[in-house]
Amino acid sequence: MLSSLSSTISRLNLFCPKPSIPHSLSSCLKTLKPQPIIPRWSCLHSLSTHSTSRLSTSLKPQFDALVSKDDLVVLGIETSCDDTAAAVVRGNGEILSQVVSSQADLLAKYGGVAPKMAEEAHSQVIDQVVQEALDKANLTARNLSAVAVTIGPGLSLCLRVGVRKARKLAGSFNLPIIGIHHMEAHCLVARLIERELEFPFMALLISGGHNLLILAHDLGHYIQLGTTIDDAIGEAYDKTAKWLGLDMSRSGGPALEELAQEGDAESIKFSTPMKQHRDCNFSYAGLKTQVRLAIGSHNINPEIPISSASSQDRRSRADIAASFQRVAVLHLEERCDRAIEWARKIEPSIKHLVTCLANLKFCLLHLNLLIYECFLLISGLY
Repeated sequence: MLSSLSSTISRLNLFCPKPSIPHSLSSCLKTLKPQPIIPRWSCLHSLSTHSTSRLSTSLKPQFDALVSKDDLVVLGIETSCDDTAAAVVRGNGEILSQVVSSQADLLAKYGGVAPKMAEEAHSQVIDQVVQEALDKANLTARNLSAVAVTIGPGLSLCLRVGVRKARKLAGSFNLPIIGIHHMEAHCLVARLIERELEFPFMALLISGGHNLLILAHDLGHYIQLGTTIDDAIGEAYDKTAKWLGLDMSRSGGPALEELAQEGDAESIKFSTPMKQHRDCNFSYAGLKTQVRLAIGSHNINPEIPISSASSQDRRSRADIAASFQRVAVLHLEERCDRAIEWARKIEPSIKHLVTCLANLKFCLLHLNLLIYECFLLISGLY
């Protein structure tokens, strides 16, 4: 069975079939046109024949049987952005090891992710990270059943480091490679922990570069309710933190949230993005522009770190941080409210919302309130 997969580089497609939608909703759901959620990367052009095609009908039963085996052991490799990670997992969901190499020093130095620098950092540690993951699992590459690797979405320069390593391992030990859409992985990993989570369910996926609202019908069967049309919330947090002169060593989110606690969230009337759009898409480019204008009007010099700012300057920065955070999360709330309403019309049996914060540590209080509100909406109590 494994040998039949050995030359296959496959992925679980996120395909959006045409939903059955009541006529009353058809006019406001025009944006939900069925289309594959397929990332494209120039660095993986040579893989495009496999990576953008669906798992074939003849192969899927073999794959399903393969992943159901408790003795299956898979090495996972992730290099989509600024962390180099590897993990070894059994087919029953047991995590045997996980290793992460952070690029926090580069984040602090460049005020965010610098793709070329990130690629070099991945290249320097990828062998060590993978070997450490195998060592911690008390295994060697010969004990593996397959290698899984992120093939997108992400930074092309970074993605190819992981793909190159996966192909090298697979070629050396005659192993199948499974290409992973990492936003799908974020969506499905909840089922690794919550074994009682059944389809269908909704998922809110929030990462540094992407926001997605998805209705998950089954494995490989998803409806995209909303997505990022320009900048994601993580990008907005990082840029705002940088412009406010905050310490970027922990990424922008934690530093901005800490400063926001000192500010007045109602002091600056930022406009909520896309209020006039009756869909579930996300946009933070306009909010970033508003923040830049506010920083300019308060004569804040981003070259002066927050630690050296005067008391009045610090107060102005705190007010901007708090006002930005309020509107940024409000945008998430409004989109989630609308998505839940639509999703329940499409799939009335929905009872669960999966929320994934990928590589983000920000506004936890706000997001906990958001999740609670979404729970009430799904339960019909709100």
